[in-house]
Amino acid sequence: MSDPSALHQRIEASFLRQGLMQHLGARLLRVAPGECDIALPYSDKVTQQQGGFHGGAMGALADIVGGYAGLSVAAEGMEVTTVEYKVNFLAAFQGGELMGCGRVVRAGRRVIVTTAEVHHRAADGQETPCAVMQQTLMVVPKTY
Repeated sequence: MSDPSALHQRIEASFLRQGLMQHLGARLLRVAPGECDIALPYSDKVTQQQGGFHGGAMGALADIVGGYAGLSVAAEGMEVTTVEYKVNFLAAFQGGELMGCGRVVRAGRRVIVTTAEVHHRAADGQETPCAVMQQTLMVVPKTY
């Protein structure tokens, strides 16, 4: 897919079907072949009991940016589904927003390996790493 706007529209159409991401207020920021960036703002929907971003929210963000990076290189008419991922949490934060950046490491016809970095962006714009992920995706036929 060589048309950048068509690629963005393809990923955005799928992203808008993501009930969890919509519920949490995530925003699709950028799509390029093999890359995807998504922001997740701080709110009471993404916190744990101590008021920081919940690890599940960080993991979900990493999963989704890696998945959309993978989908961006999958053939038209195909989707991807996560087979596994491993995440390392580096730091905890409150306020601001999380910035997820997914990248394809290797893409095959059936399996795609991605990585994602999640950074916390404070109100003053300072970014600090808070999680890293490696993911394996399986390419499957689109069913909707």
